[in-house]
Amino acid sequence: MIKLEGNLHYTMEEAPVIEKSKRIIPAKESVYLEGPKSRGYELGFAFKVFFQFIKGFRKLHFVGPCITVFGSARFKEDHKYYTAARSFGKRIADIGFTTMTGGGPGVMEAANRGAFESGGMSIGCNVKLPFEQLANKYLHKSITFEHFFVRKVLLVKYSYAFIIMPGGFGTMDEFFEILTLVQTKSVTNFPIVLFGKEYYKPLLDVMNEMAAQGTISKEDLDLVMYTDDEDQAMDHIRAYVESNYKIKPRKRYWWLLERR
Repeated sequence: MIKLEGNLHYTMEEAPVIEKSKRIIPAKESVYLEGPKSRGYELGFAFKVFFQFIKGFRKLHFVGPCITVFGSARFKEDHKYYTAARSFGKRIADIGFTTMTGGGPGVMEAANRGAFESGGMSIGCNVKLPFEQLANKYLHKSITFEHFFVRKVLLVKYSYAFIIMPGGFGTMDEFFEILTLVQTKSVTNFPIVLFGKEYYKPLLDVMNEMAAQGTISKEDLDLVMYTDDEDQAMDHIRAYVESNYKIKPRKRYWWLLERR
């Protein structure tokens, strides 16, 4: 006998057959983690991803060296971290770099706005979401991707430094992916600035505990600059780039129909 909540009881013979219910939220057609599909579907998915990469590479090839700013989409214009991100956008423009963000509102808008209003180049790499996230209005170039993993590659590919403003799950995902790539020497040891001491103190405590437990090396903590000082952050980035890189302009080939 099966006993259910309340006073309902069914024997195995009496148990009603419950029909499979329809999804309340329709599945997204292009979800790629639902398990194996037909070979034709998988090949089509691979081509779609390839096309997104090519579109991104062509669109961003001439944007110049970038500094990417990550952070929450939820901070409003009167928030202190919006103000700080806007200031970073201006400072990035002042040293001749392009400001790149996820292209949405909040911290992303603020950084793009600071660059845009200061005459600097402002780029947004947006992503399609179940709830619509529109590109902010302070962008010279904007590109929207279908998948987060494609977007993250493009946000990292063109950047010489990363400023991690306070944010949520998405910001943490981007921060730890970049940190892991640098830690494992999968990418060059680019400057990573974790901005917001009060906000990030619990996270830093966790990272220190990781080092104490031996799950990361103590030297790994040096891969991140933890600060509340905009001048210190920008001086760190400037010193690293000047001592390690020589920026060269990219040539445009007319026969590839390339545009600046």
